[in-house]
Amino acid sequence: MRERRRGRHRRISEQRPPQHLDPCGFSRIRRPDPSAARSLQRSAWHLLPGQPSWATPTVVPGPPRAELVTNGANFIRGYDPETGRQLWRLGGSSPITAPTPIFEGEYIVVGSGRRPNKPIFVLRRGAEGDITLRDGERSNAAVVWSLEGRGPYMPTPIVVGDARARNLYILENQGILSAFDLATGEERYRQRLGHGGSGFSASPVAADGVLYVASEDGEVFVIEAGNEYREIAKVPLGERVMATPAISGGALFVRTDRSLIAIGRPAPGAANGG
Repeated sequence: MRERRRGRHRRISEQRPPQHLDPCGFSRIRRPDPSAARSLQRSAWHLLPGQPSWATPTVVPGPPRAELVTNGANFIRGYDPETGRQLWRLGGSSPITAPTPIFEGEYIVVGSGRRPNKPIFVLRRGAEGDITLRDGERSNAAVVWSLEGRGPYMPTPIVVGDARARNLYILENQGILSAFDLATGEERYRQRLGHGGSGFSASPVAADGVLYVASEDGEVFVIEAGNEYREIAKVPLGERVMATPAISGGALFVRTDRSLIAIGRPAPGAANGG
């Protein structure tokens, strides 16, 4: 897949790490070929849905049951991860999808940013059958709430908060960050991040009530999680960032196009690498 931006093409990776749910194997291939067919002989089950998706599947554990959620082209689907049986499907998704489905508490969140629909869906676990919304509907027994025109094209959404107040954060490619109440869909804010660069492909990450958002221009925005937008800091790295940062051991690890950078307090005896 190629995306045109500012008069040039850039390659978007089609390879993302699979998820595993023991003791079952899950395999999905985009187009049949001999090597893929051989690998399927070791799989518990496989599907050939036809249309491609760039979104990594997510295994949502029970209760009431485990569900393997796929953000596919035009349809979002839930499967039994042990048998591959389709449990439910939801129409109205974008024709091209990239964000990974996420879950928090009793909710499953799936979004996509390809026009014209660009939807956000918040679903209840345990759905059955066709849960597609009728014309004019924004919710039903399985869909808690939905919103068109605000879904993310590349970045995966994130939920931050606790049982009393959980906000869903959506980052659009052009650098617009939106916060919604996870349970009701009430919009908390919509804020364009202060930058003049090319966009955002990395997903936001969070720790200790703080969001970290990395732009393609190599700026990391540090934003307090909450009902109002508050930028704490902006860290310039000076190198392009396309990959989602990782957090471990009190440090933020950012992979740029040339370096691996750790942001945090240096460990005793640590030295700068070349």
